[in-house]
Amino acid sequence: MDTNVSNNERLISALGGGVLALLGLRRGGLGGIVLAAAGSYLIFRGATGHDPAYQAAGMNTATATSATNKPIFVEHSIVVDKPAQEVYGYWRKLENLPKIMSHLENVTELDERRSRWVAKAPLGTHVEWEAEIVNDKPGERIGWHSLPGATVDNAGSVQFESLPGGSTRVHVALSYRPPAGQLGAAVAKLFGEEPSVQIADDLQNFKKTFESGQAQAIASGN
Repeated sequence: MDTNVSNNERLISALGGGVLALLGLRRGGLGGIVLAAAGSYLIFRGATGHDPAYQAAGMNTATATSATNKPIFVEHSIVVDKPAQEVYGYWRKLENLPKIMSHLENVTELDERRSRWVAKAPLGTHVEWEAEIVNDKPGERIGWHSLPGATVDNAGSVQFESLPGGSTRVHVALSYRPPAGQLGAAVAKLFGEEPSVQIADDLQNFKKTFESGQAQAIASGN
């Protein structure tokens, strides 16, 4: 069998497959069989370096360059029944973001533009990086990107569009490259950490808590 899986993917496959196989054996039943089968597949590709699905699709990450690791894009919008300036003000205080986005553990503002982010990752781990705000238009837009050397190369923006009646359309756009390429994204989905679903759920929760005033109360410490 030809090797068509990169070393990083093989390592994550072996680790993730072992966890899934163990969970499947413990759970039992049909669900346990499915988990164990998925774990066995990941263990196989990790041990052999060969993925039959990759072979069928003509993919080979063992020889792929970083240029083929295309970023993953996530976008979602929601309407919040609050003025744009008020919604912007809450998001602009970056340390509020872990209260909005469930995949974030912590954001520390280092100065007016730079910040340090800590996010959850599969298998109970976490990743850290520093980011810089590159576009800041009060009441309208916040844009940022990770700084060189980040574990997760990423960029994002949030736009705040004023609507008739005093409400605001919040549009979030994110792009990122998972640490282990496409397999990193696949393993994240397997553990319920797929970003597009997270962002949609997080914005729904934000809408509910912000419109009720709970978010502002939490931010102020009341």
